[in-house]
This record gives sequence, C-alpha cells and structure tokens, in this order.
Amino acid sequence: MSIDIRKAKLTDRSAWQKLWNQYLIFYKSEDFKDELTELLWQRIHTLENPINCLVAQNTESGELLGFTHYFPHSDTWQKHPVCYLEDLFVLAEARGIGLGELLIKSVVKEAKINGWQDVYWQTQHDNVVARGLYNKLTGGTDGYVTYRLPSKD
Repeated sequence: MSIDIRKAKLTDRSAWQKLWNQYLIFYKSEDFKDELTELLWQRIHTLENPINCLVAQNTESGELLGFTHYFPHSDTWQKHPVCYLEDLFVLAEARGIGLGELLIKSVVKEAKINGWQDVYWQTQHDNVVARGLYNKLTGGTDGYVTYRLPSKD
C-alpha cells in the first residue's frame, strides 16, 4: 500500500468527518456537538487560525486512513514556539502498518521547517497500544501529569 501524508483539503470534508466520528467514538465523546466539529473544520482551513490537519491517504484507493491535528504556540520555557499534537487517529483496519508514526514524523518535519522547538502530546494512561508507539518514538513519558479545571459551565 502506498501512503501520502498531506494537508487536509476542503474536498476531504466527508472522509475526514468519518474519521473524526470514529475518533470521537474511541474517546467515548459521541455527544460532541456538531457545531464544534464544524468550527474545528473551519479553523483547519482558516489561515489566521493555527490549527493544522494532516491526513494519511491510500494513494491507490484514495481513502483517508488517518489524521492528526496540531498547532504551534508560544511557551514560557522555550525561545521558539512549540507544537502541540492534539489529535491523532488511524482507522482500526489500518493500524499496525506505521501510519501513526508517519503522521507524527510528518508533524515533526513541519516543526523543523517552521522552527518550532518541540512537538508534544498527551494520551489517556490506558491507551496501551498508542503508548507503545509513543514510548518507541520518544523513549517514554516526560513524567508530567495533566490536570484540567473548567472555567465555563
């Protein structure tokens, strides 16, 4: 199978939406509001917004097999911006062939091109399969634990 990692295009909406829906199911977030999905898609395609989306496409079938969303931001501990890889998803039937690694390495390539200091991400502690890949790529977690406190009702 030949894979192309590329930026999402407006014409990818339907295929991306199918992947996004499966991602939401994976994270038990099926009640995610449609207007937030629409807002995300608009942000991905608005130059003034920093959110980017790469997709993994089977070049023979044209099918999208995975995606990642990421964005740069300033950091109080670094001179240069850092990049947060917020979402990463590969179809269940396409897992185990290296697509997750390809997507992550493509974000790292973007970071190098743009002069971003680091690429970082989070996952759930029990996401064992993904953590195996992440440990392979990074050498293991940096030891930080994430806390979240909502500021809106």
